[in-house]
Amino acid sequence: MKAVDVLVVGGSATGLVAATTAKSNYPEKSVAVIRKEEKVMIPCGIPYIFNTVGTSNNNILPDEGLVKLGVEIIVDEVLEINGKAKTCTTKNGLEIAYDKLILGTGSLPSVPRWLKGANLENVFTIPKNKDYLDQLQQKLQTMKKIVVVGAGFIGVEVSDELNKAGKEVTLVEILPHALGATFDEEFAAEAEALLFQRGVKLRTNIGIEEILGDKKVAQVKLNNGELLDADAVILSLGYQPNTELAKKMGLELNAFGFIKADQYRRTSMPDVFAAGDCAEKIDFSTGKISKVMLASTACSEARTAGLNLYELNTFATFRGTVGIYSTCIGDTAFGVAGLIEKTAASEGFKIVIGSFTGVDRHPGKIPDAHKETVKLIVSKHSGVVLGGEVMGGKGAGELINAIGIAVQNHMTINDLLMMQIGTQPLLTASPAAFPLIKAAEVAAKALKK
Repeated sequence: MKAVDVLVVGGSATGLVAATTAKSNYPEKSVAVIRKEEKVMIPCGIPYIFNTVGTSNNNILPDEGLVKLGVEIIVDEVLEINGKAKTCTTKNGLEIAYDKLILGTGSLPSVPRWLKGANLENVFTIPKNKDYLDQLQQKLQTMKKIVVVGAGFIGVEVSDELNKAGKEVTLVEILPHALGATFDEEFAAEAEALLFQRGVKLRTNIGIEEILGDKKVAQVKLNNGELLDADAVILSLGYQPNTELAKKMGLELNAFGFIKADQYRRTSMPDVFAAGDCAEKIDFSTGKISKVMLASTACSEARTAGLNLYELNTFATFRGTVGIYSTCIGDTAFGVAGLIEKTAASEGFKIVIGSFTGVDRHPGKIPDAHKETVKLIVSKHSGVVLGGEVMGGKGAGELINAIGIAVQNHMTINDLLMMQIGTQPLLTASPAAFPLIKAAEVAAKALKK
């Protein structure tokens, strides 16, 4: 029987960060990562293999950091874990004893059971499996008409990439707008308009009834009876936690099927931790169970688990997911952090809004200057920033991260008004019209009313 001090199950972003954190902070301990894949995909980069990066080989999580630290990598599949005996058995017949266990088993694409025709040939999902994605990419080369179902981040990004690759793409979304579950209407509508301008056909505010074909996909039937011709269908309908191992070993799951885990990422079983898509999350602002699955959140949880294996660190707790997303359509980036306006209102918060549109360079005649809009959602009672949205150039991704920090640290509008910033004409907006601060000014005025 093989024995290790810390065993991490799962090799994606969660496993990588959990293992490196554990080994860095407890160098005297032996740490091993066991994963099914020889090569692991960078999760957020998967849509871009269909055009921008060209191949999945250009989207691989490097192993160098693990190897340099002395983390052992085992390519195998865990079949069963005995939490009481602290052992696991693998597909290749290996038995491993551990002292501490971190589960980072991730998530799997959702395919509704009610969807007729989902098992036809050329109906695909977007998993994090390199072999599957390589086969998908190869098959798509001979296909022209692609229907993508679900206009969340993955659906939008895959549609845009396939469109750039010369495919005829129709994106179907049951909500009124693409990205409508994550952004307020004015941001989602702008993203939708950009997709349309770039050549993606959009069918919003409508769902699909079934996928038609004789063995292979031929058409998609919408719930209004309309038929869309299709050589392939890509289902991008969200993901579900991969918790079969956890269930078999007797760990407690929540109502949505996630592994229950506290602020230190401890589960219901001693010495077993869970992080990433498979683990329970609480929304930072509402305190409710969240279904958010993000690589950034997974990495934060993985660091928390790795730091708390042998002693609890009160500074290293996961206090809830802020939910920070960003994407890019052409040269326009969209970002969101925390609560959007419609969610804050539906949760019962009394809010004010601060919104400002400026330019992300100064002067605005600099060649890559881009219009930049910042929207802040602020508690009327306390002035605390509950969330924000950004639309602008590619710097919008880092700007939304700054807003995420403001949310996570309960910063107020006054904190933003007094923030000291570094600006540079080629890199940022003007200090006299910095959109984040100007949006805070608008919100501050609204608070006085």
